[in-house]
Amino acid sequence: MVANYTEGPPRFVPGYNSMLSMAAILLAERAAEDARVLVLGAGGGLELKAFAQAQPRWTFDGVDPSAAMLDLAGQTLGPLASRAHLHQGYIDDAPEGPFDGATCLLTLHFVSAEERRRTAFEIRRRLKPGAPFVAAHFSIPGGGDEQPLWFSRYSAFLAASGVEPDKAAAARTAIRQLSILPPEQDEAILRDAGFSAPTLFYTGFTFRGWVAYA
Repeated sequence: MVANYTEGPPRFVPGYNSMLSMAAILLAERAAEDARVLVLGAGGGLELKAFAQAQPRWTFDGVDPSAAMLDLAGQTLGPLASRAHLHQGYIDDAPEGPFDGATCLLTLHFVSAEERRRTAFEIRRRLKPGAPFVAAHFSIPGGGDEQPLWFSRYSAFLAASGVEPDKAAAARTAIRQLSILPPEQDEAILRDAGFSAPTLFYTGFTFRGWVAYA
């Protein structure tokens, strides 16, 4: 899985590369040219590489629980790796900062609503006042009643993207195990964690992304 990871997000997440570009733009609106950015869920290194290429003077602290995925992040970054410090663990293992911005992409749907709220709070605590936080993950409107339809649509998207039918069907089953919340609850969690003005900037079928400010 690790060996093939970097091929996955562009195929499995609608508009993935554009979402990364938008995230970099939103960070840069408030982050200085020499900003220090926290990237939670940095394994694989795709977002680290995209941000490093977009802003040549930014430095990064990337956090991920998987040592193998952090190794892959270092390989993905290549010559850009000198600008990133990689930390194995979760948000509690992240440096205290203060950071000029933070991201958590395709990660928060792996944790419960309560742990998501605590994680968001710990991210905000590590940010400078007014610093941007960009998050994107599975978020489906309507809650449990509409989820089966959206799961089927997501599976159809995977098949249209060239994913083998059996793998597309397996993905539909797998995402049922995730902690997927409706968008209004995701926004409420950001506010509860102390972020202001959570604003939707990205919608890709079953995925949504927000920017909010410490």
